[in-house]
Amino acid sequence: MNKITAAITGVGGYLPDYILDNFELSRMVDTTDEWIMSRIGIKTRHILKGEGVGTSYMGEKAVKELLEKTNTNPDEIQLVICATVTPDMLFPSTANLISYKAGINNAFAFDMSAACSGFLFALQTGAKYIESGYKKVIVVGADKMSSIVDYEDRSTCPIFGDGAGAVLLEPNTEGLGLQDSILQSDGGGSIHLHMKAGGSAYPATVETVTKKWHYIYQEGQAVFKAAVSHMADTAVELMAKNNLTAEDISYLVPHQANLRIIDATANRMGIDREKCMINIDKYGNTTGATLPLCLRDYETRLKKGDNLILAAFGGGYTWGAIYIKWA
Repeated sequence: MNKITAAITGVGGYLPDYILDNFELSRMVDTTDEWIMSRIGIKTRHILKGEGVGTSYMGEKAVKELLEKTNTNPDEIQLVICATVTPDMLFPSTANLISYKAGINNAFAFDMSAACSGFLFALQTGAKYIESGYKKVIVVGADKMSSIVDYEDRSTCPIFGDGAGAVLLEPNTEGLGLQDSILQSDGGGSIHLHMKAGGSAYPATVETVTKKWHYIYQEGQAVFKAAVSHMADTAVELMAKNNLTAEDISYLVPHQANLRIIDATANRMGIDREKCMINIDKYGNTTGATLPLCLRDYETRLKKGDNLILAAFGGGYTWGAIYIKWA
């Protein structure tokens, strides 16, 4: 009996209508288009507007597009996993809300929190359910980063945008789909990249709001060095583990945090930029959504059997790489 692997059989996504460009941002905080482009590589980012509208709104849109594109009945879905650090609320889970809004009635659902590596971790988890006998699993990466960004902080506010992406996983017995992964984390990195308040250690108070502890805190240089090192090293290790050369790789699918980090990872792998999926200039860093949105943007260029390396690095720290043969 052939080994069952989890193959991505469809991709969906959603980006809010409102676009915040660098020129508008420069009127909000002391920055310029030239500074942002030279240091990060972002031109525009999408922002979700509206009172009471959260991550599940975008996740629902992405999932509905996915179901329509793959002609999948919502009742066939058995599991929904949502990777997010900006849940609508602490409970119920955002995955639960997405499922309800998308008319998925026969699935169980839960969230995963691993910052910018969340989609990788959720994809690996969803794949294990497919390998164990599940037939249809949806993995969503979605974040409303504008809800936790301080638009008076010039070091963080240019980086992030809002968006959602979703993939359908189904069993494959032809050797396609998820082949291998290396996933890691190090809580020692939390001092460099975190959101201090809003959890059980520091519940919301007037003091936590005044101190801006409900916004992203990032030490740029420390995070940059760690991201370049971990993303590149893990991707190269995964290639070596699977006897892959740069010529064997059809595309690197990198987390869209910083164009310099993407270039450094590609260079370490020996891959030209032409073989990198890049949309950071249009969307910014949408955290859990960057990888599925890359797959969505490049879907028409992919061919059956293409070798993809997905790589990410996130706060706290979390990082990893996944090797996929496109189905």
